[in-house]
Amino acid sequence: MLFASALSTAFTELLDIEYPVVSAPMADVAGGRLAAAVSRAGGLGLIGGGYGDENWLRREFDRAGDARVGCGFITWALAEQPALLDLALSYRPAAVMLSFGDPAPFAAAVRASGARLICQVQDLDQADRAVACGADVLVAQGVEAGGHGCGRRTTMTLVPEIADLLAARDSTIPVLAAGGIADGRGLAAALMLGASGVLCGSVFYAADEALTTPAARAVVTAATGDSTCRTGVYDVVRGYRWPAGHTMSVLRNAFTDRWHGAEAELAAAGDPVGAQYRQAVADADYRTANVTVGQAAGLIRAAASAGDIMAGLTAGAARLLGSRSGG
Repeated sequence: MLFASALSTAFTELLDIEYPVVSAPMADVAGGRLAAAVSRAGGLGLIGGGYGDENWLRREFDRAGDARVGCGFITWALAEQPALLDLALSYRPAAVMLSFGDPAPFAAAVRASGARLICQVQDLDQADRAVACGADVLVAQGVEAGGHGCGRRTTMTLVPEIADLLAARDSTIPVLAAGGIADGRGLAAALMLGASGVLCGSVFYAADEALTTPAARAVVTAATGDSTCRTGVYDVVRGYRWPAGHTMSVLRNAFTDRWHGAEAELAAAGDPVGAQYRQAVADADYRTANVTVGQAAGLIRAAASAGDIMAGLTAGAARLLGSRSGG
């Protein structure tokens, strides 16, 4: 209760949760077990709708059981399979997060369902668009974040600038910080920057409940922030049609060393390289397969349960914030 009081924000009140921590809806990683564990530990867990797989989505919502969770979608991919939103809403999620595309076609349906609409943005223009679409929460994502992103803004400057933008408009929309946050220091810093909470991906990639392999989690815990790169090579080899300007933060390996900067050659190489990649994923061979995390990798020392990760984030932040207020 002491931690909850210290970390009570506009976001926790809006979502009726204890702690201002959301686990990112990482495609193929954030399943129902992870989302449920985060929610049961006092945060909000999001299931990753990813590129759209109906059977996967049903299975993972079922795995979440009776936990109060949300769901996230890659917006441009959802536009190709809009019925998946109806499927997700049938599970009565607490929130739906939309990233990387125009949220307008889906905003009304999300809000009419009673779910909160969370929109991830990477610059001020996107923030304006999300507000106009009726977003209940904005996620300000810096380039430090794992997975996909666009633009060049860092979390440290983007968060307060968006907070100031909303304040100038007398808006009460909460902002979550995303990118480079993996411990209590990051959560406390985000709140000091004007955020109402954080959205964390990389640290939950290494959670026991994540749909990642033990080998992948071991690679993460051995990495530093310098081990990451932003690249498009995995989108090329997987055949994903990401909009121009979007790149993916992963840990560097032999595959990125060979193909980063040679994406046209990679595309021309065709299925033989694609087959090698798919086999590497099946074999958990991360010299070729992707480990999709951001610069926070250097703050992740060991794999842990989602509950322990939540405890570390919240206790650490409450302690730091209390010391600065004289508590």
